[in-house]
Amino acid sequence: MSTAHHWTTTPLTPDLLRGALDLERTAHGLLPHRLPARARAQCSDPQLAMAEAQPSGVRLVLRTRATVIELDALRTKRAYAGAPPRPDGLYDLLVDGRPAGQAAANGGNLQLIDLATGSVEIRPGPVGTVRFSGLPDRDKDVEIWLPHNETTELVALRTDAPVGPVPDRGRTRWLHHGSSISHGSDAASPSTTWPAVAGSLAGVELTNLGLGGSALLDPFTARALRDTPADLISVKVGINIVNTDLMRLRAFGPAVHGFLDTIREGHATTPLLVVSPLLCPLHEDTPGPSAPDLAALAEGRLGFRAAGDPAERAAGKLTLNVIREELARIVRQRAGEDPHLHHLDGRALYGEADFAELPLPDGLHPDAATHRRIGERFAALAFGTGGPFAPHHPRSAG
Repeated sequence: MSTAHHWTTTPLTPDLLRGALDLERTAHGLLPHRLPARARAQCSDPQLAMAEAQPSGVRLVLRTRATVIELDALRTKRAYAGAPPRPDGLYDLLVDGRPAGQAAANGGNLQLIDLATGSVEIRPGPVGTVRFSGLPDRDKDVEIWLPHNETTELVALRTDAPVGPVPDRGRTRWLHHGSSISHGSDAASPSTTWPAVAGSLAGVELTNLGLGGSALLDPFTARALRDTPADLISVKVGINIVNTDLMRLRAFGPAVHGFLDTIREGHATTPLLVVSPLLCPLHEDTPGPSAPDLAALAEGRLGFRAAGDPAERAAGKLTLNVIREELARIVRQRAGEDPHLHHLDGRALYGEADFAELPLPDGLHPDAATHRRIGERFAALAFGTGGPFAPHHPRSAG
């Protein structure tokens, strides 16, 4: 830390953070969670635990005239044995809503995952510091978006001028749930995941419950959506159901109904958009599970393959095309009694022409340019004229 400034240390309190549903006090500091403690207690899946503790869409939001900001944080970064190192998670700085810088934390823990054996090794490391300087010397709104792909424990916040919370300015609250694509897998940075892009273009306040590998119609996730204040809600489901091979068609339909019923308990008339899967050639007509492509790993790259058999569809195994048909049917059935329920075919966000131009690098996840495209399309289709989220609705009680 530089000694050239008169530092103000500000306690990290809930009123300085947005996008988290729960904040846990740890031995190091403050750990944002995107599922509440009660939900976390109902599932011991390590994939879910990792995903919900990665703060996609979570940001520090400050009102200050500080020109220098330092944030101490303890990151936990993932790496895959045999694959190239993953890039460091980035902190995106926005000043009055405009991009103003990026930085990465040093130090931190490393979580080494062996996809071939399923083993996980934790290599501990020290707390690091993220520093932003040269900010304009005036009162301003500052947002620091936390890395979407690294667990981040917030340790200390220092500035060269006092900071305070940004007042609620009544922006429309958009609550979104989805898979690793919504979580932001392979996006360039936390403010450029497709939900963040769409939210920025639409001028709304995003809470992102995209949970990598974990959009599985879990009842505790539905209750979290039910209990979170929102003016607009979207639910993107399908790909994780297939690539975990979690359920058959008989279970899927009732699970979707139950998930939507639970959301409606807390948001009876909130516009609710059900989004079916983006195009993913691996699983369009081939059931799951998804499996690591060991041949790709042997070449030093990360890739996936479909391990199911298309013939198993006759026994009720799910593919993306089957799920799209079922989601469209369910929304049509319910819409007669629920005029605020809507459907969007995910291939309108990323379809065959997009795959030809911007293929999925590992077979499952879009790259940074594709995140931008999906976000722009969602903003146009959902928030644009004639879309289910337009015009913006006034704040609702639930």
